[in-house]
Amino acid sequence: MLKLIKNADVYTPESIGVKDILLAGDKIVAIENSIPNSDLYSQVFDLKGKILTPGLIDQHVHITGAGGKHGFGSMTPEIMLSEFIACGTTTVVGLLGTDGSARSIKTLYAKAKSLESEGISAYILTSYFGLDAVTFTESVQDDMIFIDKVVGCKIAISDERSSYPLEIDLLRFLKQVRVGGLIAGKKGILHIHLGALSSRMDVLLKIVKEYEFPIEHISPTHVGRTLPLFEQAIEFAKLGGMIDITSGGTKYTDPYKSVLYALEKGVSIDMMTFSSDGNAGIGIMDENGRTIGFKKAPINLNLKQVLLLIKEGNVPIEEAFKLITANPAKNLALKTKGHIKIGYDADFCAFNSDLELTDVFAKGKQMMKEKEIIVFGNFESQK
Repeated sequence: MLKLIKNADVYTPESIGVKDILLAGDKIVAIENSIPNSDLYSQVFDLKGKILTPGLIDQHVHITGAGGKHGFGSMTPEIMLSEFIACGTTTVVGLLGTDGSARSIKTLYAKAKSLESEGISAYILTSYFGLDAVTFTESVQDDMIFIDKVVGCKIAISDERSSYPLEIDLLRFLKQVRVGGLIAGKKGILHIHLGALSSRMDVLLKIVKEYEFPIEHISPTHVGRTLPLFEQAIEFAKLGGMIDITSGGTKYTDPYKSVLYALEKGVSIDMMTFSSDGNAGIGIMDENGRTIGFKKAPINLNLKQVLLLIKEGNVPIEEAFKLITANPAKNLALKTKGHIKIGYDADFCAFNSDLELTDVFAKGKQMMKEKEIIVFGNFESQK
């Protein structure tokens, strides 16, 4: 099935000017200055006056819910498809959080497959916070090899809820994601939750410097939690590592300001990503600090922080959007994501001149039209 996008101001995320883009099924097959109309096209979308970027990637989101530190009633529900479409997210990486008991790795896989069937792309990380790995098979390495959706493994350090893994523990996990990735044709990352303890990223820097482990397989997240932690993250990025700044959750300053600070310190914008940590549980406090309710952590702040980078930080569009398109695709080695190129997946976000999201396409299908969601998940009410 052929579809044509016309007159879009295209950012791949690099700016290439006004182009027409031909889609065949879920792939991009041509990008030209002008492609003639034809009766062969099932749909033609005229995006004159609109900016077109790759679809957005969220590499850290709790698609099956999270929370639970205030009891079973504080556990958040699953995310619905329309929540992703509303903020332009067309590719997600789901993962477990603190809880590897009440939350199931099999349910995580099933939710990823469900989101795929509903129209977006979804991957997962195996295991959770703890050192006692929660896996499908007998090992993280086997999960990397035999489970199609698994692109890496999660673990936590420098957090009072973690298992306090030693460097040898992390090296063994890293070996499994790397070797499993080699066999399966994946990159393989160890995605590392960072807490606020004073140990910060010490062990990760030691693994890179003293053990000379390839840094590209180490994926630290929540690096903007405190300023001292972020200073270490800057050092990590200068060594060639990708650092992930959480757009929601605990942070020492606005995430876009952390990016600006890192740029001032000489970090390339190509070495930073945003992720939401969305759908985690957040307690609602009264004026006395007592928990009186719960809410879901937002999943829409990645785009908002990128727009602040552009509007408040004067970062060019083609640079700012890398944090939620090309850079996470590179970190995860998603070979057909994060760019608008021939042969890549037909995932797009369209914006008006005020950079308001107006249209979303996932796998070649329009999911949002003129700010209105037109495709919903199977169990959603279509208002």
